[in-house]
Amino acid sequence: MKNPLHKKIEMDILKKIESGEYPLNELIPTEMELADSYDVSRPTIRQAIQSLVNAGYLEKRRKRGTIVKQPKIEQEFTRSIESFNSELYRKGLFPQTQVLSFTKTKATKDVAKNLELNVDTPVYKLTRLRFAKDQPVVFVTSFIPCEMFPHLNEIDFSQQSLYKTFEQMGKPVCSARRKLEIASADETLSHLLDISENDPLFLFCTQGFIAEKIPIEYSIAKYRSDINHFIFEVSV
Repeated sequence: MKNPLHKKIEMDILKKIESGEYPLNELIPTEMELADSYDVSRPTIRQAIQSLVNAGYLEKRRKRGTIVKQPKIEQEFTRSIESFNSELYRKGLFPQTQVLSFTKTKATKDVAKNLELNVDTPVYKLTRLRFAKDQPVVFVTSFIPCEMFPHLNEIDFSQQSLYKTFEQMGKPVCSARRKLEIASADETLSHLLDISENDPLFLFCTQGFIAEKIPIEYSIAKYRSDINHFIFEVSV
């Protein structure tokens, strides 16, 4: 069965967006110009454009026209335990990780509480900036008890997944508890995440547990709100 005409036009416009012919944050041609270009009616163009609006590639601006938008990344870790790399690879988004620091430190009161440790217990502090298609997506700081993994600092986490490492070392994460808050970008985060200072961020605090509900990881992740959205699934 052949694609309807509006679908073919939608795919062609999307191709021009992805190639950069229609640049990010710039206006695309008007409906009338597109109708003339494709030699179709304006309702057909309107249908193609609306599909791209619904998908997050375009946004209609009153009195201005239609601009190219960065589609948001659908993050599903709120309903499953899956590494950042695995989820983005599955979606064809080519993840990358930059390790900003990886040190041993002493557990603060907050870290100790979330890892069920005594204050000042040695922990690893792993700070990473994570990318999708070369674009910074999230700044995440993870804390892991040193006693559980004496040689964890030998791992290159720019190449290796933290959760995959836990699994390979015989301590897979079986469950997680996540808390969502809203924060704003300070000067440092605005630079790292390539956003404006005070832009809103999704802030997730996560406790990862191995068997018998033993906490193995506590992380604080700050996601750009302009290019991420999250899926929550509930059932009765």
